[in-house]
Amino acid sequence: MRIIAGEKRGHTIQAPKGRDTRPTSDRVRENVFNLVGPVDGATVLDLYAGSGAYGLEALSRGAERAVFVENDRDAIRAIEQNLDKLRLSGTVLRQDALTTLAAEAGRGKKYDLVLVDPPYDMYLDLQPQLARYLPAVLADDGVLVVETGVRIEPGLPLTQRTSRKYGQARITVYEQ
Repeated sequence: MRIIAGEKRGHTIQAPKGRDTRPTSDRVRENVFNLVGPVDGATVLDLYAGSGAYGLEALSRGAERAVFVENDRDAIRAIEQNLDKLRLSGTVLRQDALTTLAAEAGRGKKYDLVLVDPPYDMYLDLQPQLARYLPAVLADDGVLVVETGVRIEPGLPLTQRTSRKYGQARITVYEQ
């Protein structure tokens, strides 16, 4: 895997070993950021971060700050190694994504870009809590990107901008 664009373009990034993490392909990430548009100065929340590829891509493209939320120890280590290697700074939280999301909503934290990429088989169970808390953490002109399996169509109480299929993945983009 590599960073697609921005100041760290072309640099490779590490993914955690094993099958617990499903890294998003370079092609899908490139298309996601084409759909999202410029992220200069954005604050980013990367939930179910895995290798951190989405958040790292945002930082490379000019995002000001990124928070990576992941509860797998090997994935956290990969995110930290990627941040070090790329000389990028971000906050890495080893917590459950829903717990973090509820806490951030309770504190009134807002993000310009929220990236949600849970294990595909978990999405339908997570959707009610995501629907409850995601609108609260999305800034007024914020963008939310949800990656699910191709057969799952997320239903969230936000304005859907687009939904696209890429192989086994569906990318759905929402705005506030």
